[in-house]
Amino acid sequence: MSGGTHVALVSMGEPMLELNAQPADAGGRRLYLEGFGGDTSNAAIAAARQGASVAYATAVGRDDAGERFLALWRAEGVNAEAVKIDAARPTALYLVTHGASGHQFHFYRAGSAASAYAPADVPDAMIARSRMFYASGISQGISDSAADAVLHAIAVARHNQVRVAFGTNYRPRLWPRARAAALIHAAARQADILLASVEDAAALAGTATPEAAADFYQRLGPALVVVTMGAEGALLADGDRRVRIPALPGPVVDATGAGDAFAGAFLARLIAGDEAEAAARYATVAAGLKVRGYGAVAPIPRAAEVTAELARC
Repeated sequence: MSGGTHVALVSMGEPMLELNAQPADAGGRRLYLEGFGGDTSNAAIAAARQGASVAYATAVGRDDAGERFLALWRAEGVNAEAVKIDAARPTALYLVTHGASGHQFHFYRAGSAASAYAPADVPDAMIARSRMFYASGISQGISDSAADAVLHAIAVARHNQVRVAFGTNYRPRLWPRARAAALIHAAARQADILLASVEDAAALAGTATPEAAADFYQRLGPALVVVTMGAEGALLADGDRRVRIPALPGPVVDATGAGDAFAGAFLARLIAGDEAEAAARYATVAAGLKVRGYGAVAPIPRAAEVTAELARC
């Protein structure tokens, strides 16, 4: 695929229509609020809401969900010219339910349009002209062809001196741990910026602490690593520096997509010229504001909201 438009950030992966369960009524019935998900789509929208110029590379079905995503990206200012429309396959779907142990996901993604994405679909020219490329373990894990597409896109980025950011985003339901670790770490070795949750690092690398996770991923290659820790905030590893950044205190209504909001905000601020620590502090506030509302996308804050909250911190 061609795609020569200039954007700062190209994000690649799988979008999923979201149905998020609301509190049950007196009769025990749950209503589901329609929303939008998919980790790298969420991150693209988060980056766009912070002012970055962003494009998304994926495939959607020729269906209502696909049309709704195209309308969403247009409304959010995310360039969608590299989105493939697949008439033979559907757009993926997931449900979110909430309980005492937190939120749970129920995925309906087998045979999705995005799972058929392949190296030939990658917008090489767009990536080559960008400043940063972002993908994740989910972008790889949905299929063999998608995994190949991610590695192809990373090769294009590196050949053109475009910074590569990668999020581990390990999902055990998608693939066996050994295969996930092999492919995720293959991508991590080619990345300039690596984002991993402490849980992902424990599962994939066997690390017991955030510091050990940061050390492991820096040894693979990325000089800049962020280990996210949920309510404990984040650990930034920038070269030899280690900085603990506390989470934004406040209520947690729905943690769905919090890491994606962090990733998009962090990358947007790096693109804008922030130092890594300032970008991470900004992103932590953005993620903290996001979890105060339902859904993966709707509560993602815009730059003015994050800036105002930072001024109060």
